[in-house]
Amino acid sequence: MKITKYLITTLLAVIVFVTACNDDEFLDVQPTGSLSEAQLQSRAGLEGSLIAAYATLLGRRGFYSDASNWFWGSVLGGDANKGSDPGDQSQVNEIQRYEPQSNNSSIFQVYSTLYEGVARSNATIRLVANANPDVPESVKTRVEGEARFLRAHYYFSLKRIFNNVPMVDETWDGVTPISNTADMWPMIEADLEFAFNNLPETQSAAGRANRWAAGAYLGKVHLFQQDYAAAEPIFDDVIANGVTSSGDKYDLLPNYADAFTSPNDNSAESVFAAQAAAGTGTIENANPAMVLNFPHGGTDRPGGCCGFNQPSFELANSFRTDANGLPLLDGSYNDAGNALVNDNEVGATDAFTPDQGNLDPRLDHSVGRRGIPFLDWGDFPGVSWIRNQPNGGPYSPKKFMYSQAGQGSENDNTDWTPGYTAVNYNIIRFADVLLMAAEVKVEQGDLEEARALVNRVRQRAANSSLLRGDGTPAANYVISTYDDPWTGLQETARQAVRFERKLELSGEGHRFFDLVRWGVAAETLNAYLEHERANLSGTAFVGASFTPGVNEYLPIPLREIELINGAAGEEVLVQNPGYN
Repeated sequence: MKITKYLITTLLAVIVFVTACNDDEFLDVQPTGSLSEAQLQSRAGLEGSLIAAYATLLGRRGFYSDASNWFWGSVLGGDANKGSDPGDQSQVNEIQRYEPQSNNSSIFQVYSTLYEGVARSNATIRLVANANPDVPESVKTRVEGEARFLRAHYYFSLKRIFNNVPMVDETWDGVTPISNTADMWPMIEADLEFAFNNLPETQSAAGRANRWAAGAYLGKVHLFQQDYAAAEPIFDDVIANGVTSSGDKYDLLPNYADAFTSPNDNSAESVFAAQAAAGTGTIENANPAMVLNFPHGGTDRPGGCCGFNQPSFELANSFRTDANGLPLLDGSYNDAGNALVNDNEVGATDAFTPDQGNLDPRLDHSVGRRGIPFLDWGDFPGVSWIRNQPNGGPYSPKKFMYSQAGQGSENDNTDWTPGYTAVNYNIIRFADVLLMAAEVKVEQGDLEEARALVNRVRQRAANSSLLRGDGTPAANYVISTYDDPWTGLQETARQAVRFERKLELSGEGHRFFDLVRWGVAAETLNAYLEHERANLSGTAFVGASFTPGVNEYLPIPLREIELINGAAGEEVLVQNPGYN
């Protein structure tokens, strides 16, 4: 008998072979019947199985399982508060307080969905090994490369969230108990190296992983292991020579906000993205996991529900700049004289004085705040768009929203809420690559090269002021590049690069994992909790704390431990430290 229903080697009977170069290539269709093994081993079968493996990137099991990691990376990383009402999705309250229980349903949701991605990837790799003789070798190699790329992604996600989990490849018999004590990195690296060495530079569809996406991901995996010497040449190669699957040279888009809109999906800045589409007949093809993260209320705003993922006070304050347009790396952005003027606990019709201080313009492309244009929906009005201000604060997320002009094309209106969007989520975008490379340069002692990479990101930010309808800036944007040399200032450079990641990638699911790998999660997140407690009148964070040595990872789901250990009659799965 199978010892777990998630470490399985299933293949969905959802085989579709299409060659259109758009999002729809990676989307499901409803199964119409079972298929024979011979059909699955055909070229169409291989391609359809691969599409099923891609589809899991969108998180087929609910609000907390897609590749964006909006909860696991952004909320747990202090970019945002869970927000909304305390009683809505109450099972995640304990998680954002760093008190997760091993029987939490949302933890099981992300665990099981990632293993579904592993199972679909493994099924594809097995089909390649047994493909019909008429399938060209080049097709088999490409399909295997994409499937191994995806398997590496799913295992990398499991590694970051749970640390060590059972690892199975395409040869697993579905019965033999597999422990979670083995080192995961070698298999992840091997899969990405295969993809990097065998995938083509360009693909038949923009959403497919190519050689350069594999290279960027491989560099990231080396970075997470602090293997800077291995990561550096890979990042150098990707930056100098990398192109998208459509053949466009990697580059930053001219305006920061463009990286988060549907019309710019699969742009030159997109290294690898989860493909989303609207109007396909099912919301499963949109961004189902992000549907909670919109302003709450009526039809005069995007989504109209549900007020989750509210940017934190700490994050908003982080965009304060000094007189020279540089960030306040000493942490003084939270001090009374620097903290952002906000409308916390101010009524919807009460007078409000907008913040007049110096700000990084990326703030207003990332955080919805009172008196500032919210895309083309008009000025953000404050509390009337907030579901429960005492619980989550005065801000709303702004990235990955659909425009008012794009209603019906950038979102799906066929379900309970119009918040199912066609906006791709960039799992890796080029700005991320530049900043990972800068981090590697700092650790390798190439401080001036690191400064140049950071300045490339900051220069784009400086060109991205949010303008009102009359062409004037929406706030007092003052931002500059780092013009003083970093030579001999490694710690200063290190802090500058890390802070740049916080600003540039805010709300994109990276922050928590960065803090953990840097070894600063406890001090940073306990300070974050203290600051949020002082500004929220609700009880969301009262008594909450981050426990070092425990909260860097989530607990292995209890039902998996009970199922596997019970079937094996011994301890096969080992729970993470600090959890039952």
